[in-house]
Amino acid sequence: MSGLAEWVSMNNILQTIHSPADIKKLTIPQLTQLAEEIRERLIVGVSKTGGHIGPNLGVVELTLAMHYVFDTPKDSFVFDVSHQAYVHKLLTGRQEQFHTIRQPGGLNGFMLRTESKHDCYGAGHAGTSLSAALGMAVARDMSGGSEHIVALAGDAAFTNGISFEALNNIAAQTKRLIIVLNDNAWSIDKNVGAIAEYLHKIVTNPTVSNLHDRAAGLLEKYGGKTARHVVRKAEEAAKGLIGPGTLFEEFGLSYFGPIDGHNLPLLIETFKFLKTQNKPVVLHAITQKGRGFQPALEKQKKFHGLGPFDAETGETKSAGQKTYSEIFAETLTKLATANEKVVAITAAMPNGTALDLFRPHHPKRYFDVGIAEEHAVIFAAGMATKGYKPFCAIYSTFLQRAFDPIIHDVCLQNLPVVFCLDRGGLSGDDGPTHHGLFDISYLRGVPNIIHMVPKDEDELADMMYTAMLHDGPSAIRYPRGTGPGVAVKEQPVALTIGKAEVVQDGSDVAIFGLGAMLPEAARLAQMLEREGISAAVINPRFAKPIDSECVAEYGKRCGLIVTFEDHVLAGGFGSAVLETLNEQEVQVPVVRVGWPDQFIEHGKVDALRLKYGLTAEAALEKARPYLAAMESRRMALR
Repeated sequence: MSGLAEWVSMNNILQTIHSPADIKKLTIPQLTQLAEEIRERLIVGVSKTGGHIGPNLGVVELTLAMHYVFDTPKDSFVFDVSHQAYVHKLLTGRQEQFHTIRQPGGLNGFMLRTESKHDCYGAGHAGTSLSAALGMAVARDMSGGSEHIVALAGDAAFTNGISFEALNNIAAQTKRLIIVLNDNAWSIDKNVGAIAEYLHKIVTNPTVSNLHDRAAGLLEKYGGKTARHVVRKAEEAAKGLIGPGTLFEEFGLSYFGPIDGHNLPLLIETFKFLKTQNKPVVLHAITQKGRGFQPALEKQKKFHGLGPFDAETGETKSAGQKTYSEIFAETLTKLATANEKVVAITAAMPNGTALDLFRPHHPKRYFDVGIAEEHAVIFAAGMATKGYKPFCAIYSTFLQRAFDPIIHDVCLQNLPVVFCLDRGGLSGDDGPTHHGLFDISYLRGVPNIIHMVPKDEDELADMMYTAMLHDGPSAIRYPRGTGPGVAVKEQPVALTIGKAEVVQDGSDVAIFGLGAMLPEAARLAQMLEREGISAAVINPRFAKPIDSECVAEYGKRCGLIVTFEDHVLAGGFGSAVLETLNEQEVQVPVVRVGWPDQFIEHGKVDALRLKYGLTAEAALEKARPYLAAMESRRMALR
C-alpha cells in the first residue's frame, strides 16, 4: 500500500460522513482534520480515475463551510461548471462510489440532477451559475419559500458574458441570493483581461493582506462576532483602493471580502452572517488551486484536469505520440510563420487546444479572450474584415455557445474565419456536457461555411492549409486525443473543396467513413469481402459541401450505401448523404451509423461505441436485410 493510501485508511472521519447532517456534529478541529482527509481521498482517488483534481483541492474548506451552515437539499448549491463538486459529492452520501467517478456506470464528473437530490442543477459549461441561481431565487420568492440559494463561481466564470447578464438582473429581481466568488486567479490557464486585473488589485491591497493575517486571531479571541467586522474592514480597504464602490456594488450587490477561503472558522461565521442578510450578496474568497498537493501547485495547468497519475509524484504516462491538438498547434505555428496575417484565438483554453505551444512562437498573434466564446467569434470576425486570417480554436461543445455570431457575424458576411473544433466527437470521460456530437448539424444548414473532417493527422494539416487559402468561413472538427499516428509532411497541400477521397473502389456496397470512423468503414469492407461482397471505402473529407458527384455515382452503381460518423444521426453526415441522393433522384438504401437521438453518458469511447452500435459488426447486422435483398435480385437475374 502506498504512503498516501495507508494514510487514508488510518483516518476515518470521512468514513462517518453519510450526509451533510453528519458534518454539523463536528468540532472545528475535527472539520480541519476532515479537510485533510478529503484532500488525501481526492489525490488517491483521482490519481486512479483521472479528473479535475486542482479545482477540487482548492474548494475543500469552502464546501465544508457551506454544508456546515446551510442545509441541502432544502437549500440549493449551484456550482459554476461543477467540475469542482467532487468534495460536495463526498459529503452528500457518495463517498463509497467515489472510486467510480468518470468511470463507465459510475459517478459523473460534474453535477447531475439525476445522480443525487443534493445536485440541484447540472452544469459543465462556465458562466451558468448566476443565471440559474437567480432563477431559483425568483421561483422561491414567488412561491413564498425561505430556503437559501448559494452560487459558487470561480473568478474565471466572470469573464463569461452570461455572468454579467445575470449580474445586471439580480438586484432588481430578488432580495436574497448568496454568490461565492472563488478567486484562485486561474481557469485552466491564468485568467486574463480587465476582470482578472480588477480582482488582483483587490487581493494585493496591503490593507487586505493584513486583514487576512489578523482574521484567525480575531476569531480566536472574540468568536463569531468578528466575522462581520473582518469582511466589512476588508471591503472598506477594497473600496479605498478602487473608488467609491466595488464593481459588484455598482450592480446592486453587497460585497464582502476578500477573505481567506481556507480559514474554516472565518468561512463558517461569515456564512452564518450572510444567511441573515435580506439582500443579494457577494462573498469574495481567496483560494489556492491545487492546495495540499505540491505537483498540482507547481503545474496548475496540467492538474486542472488530467488522466490517471502517480499519487506520490504527480507523474503521468506519456501518450506516446502527438495528439490532434498538438498537431493543430504545430501546423498553425508553421502557417503563421509563413503568413503574417494568421492569428490564433482561444476562449480560455490554451492548454486544452494546445495553443500554449503556438504562443511562444507568435505571442503578438495569440489572443486569449477568457471564457467568452461569443466574443471570440465576433472578435475574429472584426479581425477578418481587416485582412487577417483568424483561427478560432474552440471545443465543439463550447462553440455551441456562439451559434448566433457564427451565423450573423461570420457567415452572413462571408468572412474568412477558421473554426478549429477540438473534441469533435465523443469526449468519453467528461460525458454529455463535453461530447462534441452536434457541430455538423448546427453548422451544415448555415450558408457560406465549409466543414471538413480529417481522417488522420496529415490530413488535418492539409485542411488547415486549405482553410487558410479559402476566402470564406470554414470549420475543421477533429477528435480528442491521438490519431492513427500518420506522419505530417513538411509542406501541406490544398484540398479540392467538396471532393471526397476514394480509398478503395467497389461495386456492391459503398461505405463512407467520416474522419475518425474511417477505420470502422475499412473493417466493414473487409468483413463484406470475406463474404464475397465488393465494397468501396470512401473518405468524405467534407461534411459540407458534400461530394454530390461521388455520392450519386456510388448510389447508382451499388445496391447499398453505409455511412459512419462520430456525430448524432439527426442532421449529420448521413442525413446529408440522404438529402444528396434525393436531390440526384437516386434510389438506393442507406444504412446510417452514428449516435442516436439522446444524450450519451460518460464512459470509455470504445465501450460506448460498442453499446450504441458504432462498430463494423453492428453496421453489418443493420445491412443484412439489404444484402439479402441484393442477393435475391442477383439470383433472379441468373
